[in-house]
Amino acid sequence: MVTKGGYRDTIIGGVVVLVALVLLVLVYAKEDGPKSKADAGYLLNARFKRADGIMVGSKVRVSGVTVGKVVEQRLGPDFRAELALRIAPNVQLTADTAAAIQTDGLLGAKYIELKPGGDDTMLKPGQEISFTQDAMVLEELVDMIIQQALSSHGVSEAFLDALDNLARKPSWWRDVLLRDDVF
Repeated sequence: MVTKGGYRDTIIGGVVVLVALVLLVLVYAKEDGPKSKADAGYLLNARFKRADGIMVGSKVRVSGVTVGKVVEQRLGPDFRAELALRIAPNVQLTADTAAAIQTDGLLGAKYIELKPGGDDTMLKPGQEISFTQDAMVLEELVDMIIQQALSSHGVSEAFLDALDNLARKPSWWRDVLLRDDVF
């Protein structure tokens, strides 16, 4: 049955469905391109005490330029995070290269930043990056800043203990008033 608009409505509907399918394919397409390109390069290993926010597929950068990605993540026998990094074949790193877990902006994605040193020898495929810096956990950083600010402003431990008692004891007011060393 042909409606008032004729076949125009059918054609527009078909175009909308086709565009939706193309967008769906683009959303789920891999960012790395062909499989052979993703497998190019050599592997290096790095061990961290904490690898919070790093996962398989996280970027590896040198001076802000992406040169590889994390291809494997496992827990070592000493309960340290062991990461396998695939590095582009044209990037040669010195033996004293350091690896640090960084964040894009304040709340961005985590990545591994490689900082080459000045050694003459180069890392060979399969070797381990010896110098690593773990991820900084945002909550720990905020707590450290608060503690530093309190100590620089002369807030005593007794006052902090009294504040802690406020939350734990129903008769907090009596305890605070009876302590001579609070204020």
